[in-house]
Amino acid sequence: MIVEETEALAVWAPDLAPAVPRDLCTDCGISRTADHKRCGRACQFIKPNYPQMEARVHGRTRNPNKPDEIFFGTFRRMVRAAMREPREGAQWTGITTRIGERLLETGAVDAVLTMAPDPNDKWRPMPVIITKPEGMAQARGMRMGYAPLLALLEPALKQGYKRLAIIGIPCQVYALRSLEKELGLERLYVIGTPCSDNTTTENFHKFLALLSDKPETITYLEFRADYHVELRFSNGKVKEIPFLLLPISKLPGDFFPLTCRTCVDYTNSLADITVGYMGGQGEQWLLVRNERGEELLNLLGDEVRLSEPGSAGNRAGPVKGFLKNTELAAGGLPLRAMPNWVRPLAGWLMPKIGPRGLEFARARVEMKAVETVLHLRAQRPRLMRHMIPQHVWLIVHRYGLTPGEAESSRCAEETLAIP
Repeated sequence: MIVEETEALAVWAPDLAPAVPRDLCTDCGISRTADHKRCGRACQFIKPNYPQMEARVHGRTRNPNKPDEIFFGTFRRMVRAAMREPREGAQWTGITTRIGERLLETGAVDAVLTMAPDPNDKWRPMPVIITKPEGMAQARGMRMGYAPLLALLEPALKQGYKRLAIIGIPCQVYALRSLEKELGLERLYVIGTPCSDNTTTENFHKFLALLSDKPETITYLEFRADYHVELRFSNGKVKEIPFLLLPISKLPGDFFPLTCRTCVDYTNSLADITVGYMGGQGEQWLLVRNERGEELLNLLGDEVRLSEPGSAGNRAGPVKGFLKNTELAAGGLPLRAMPNWVRPLAGWLMPKIGPRGLEFARARVEMKAVETVLHLRAQRPRLMRHMIPQHVWLIVHRYGLTPGEAESSRCAEETLAIP
């Protein structure tokens, strides 16, 4: 399928093979390739080895004397960032897609593999190969649903594209890095975005229907670091909903798959650069992880405004509350025990006294780590030994969660002081 065509192909959505059914699968796309058996050695949800992968990709593993690396993965520097001229249709200001544009403008890559909206459903992600800078405009904005990005590798290679940039979420990036050496690429840039509990596009439409009586008019949705969800509508209206007032209790228990509730790489630690929002305090938050990441950020030059990330508040209380609710839920969605009349007050207070900036980012990573341990204990205890890397146990240790004898392949006897 051709999405857009100029003098040469700009945006191409190849027809993809059906997925091979897998247990604990987010359909990264590998099962749709000619050698679907590679899933067994590439999948993040089977037996991940983050120390080995980090050493190969970044030249070193997480530094225990640099505590934020336990949370966020290996990095050279973290910055707050925003495009000086925000791009129309971008989820934030357009940093991710502008990097893709610059790679194509400078000839650094032959193609960018990423997502565009499905022509029949603006919220459904459609894997596309983009070969012209102007094609990156189609990749702006947020999608929700499973997206077999890595199924594009074979058609891209068949076209002779040997220098690629890939924009992906953590489970896609882990599989990509696992197979990187055998792809025969001359150059690979990996632009990662943090992931936050994916679901099917069909489920997402049900969620939108709970937020508005006219969900078809919603054009934008973002979970912000100020504890609000922002909605924008086709008529120009903007609505902000505090997290605590979201209709989470009305969602089915399996709304988020077990894979997403047990993700051990929320911040996309194997990307060259991670572009997210959690530590940005209203702007974006970049983690430059290696030399290629520096190269990608430098492509933006003066187009981007950079500053030091801030940090405020204390995450301990919110994380402990999250842990308690997740334990009570016995592996389902966290319960909301707070009385309804208190929620508006708490929603007003959290942006003012709750964790902000990097402390908010640490809180979210700790919550994901807690969620991983508790959901696997409840539903797949036999997998814990292989699925949970050591850095996750270090993160949850301060909340009294330690591995049992059969839960860790490496005994967590060493305690790391994490602020």
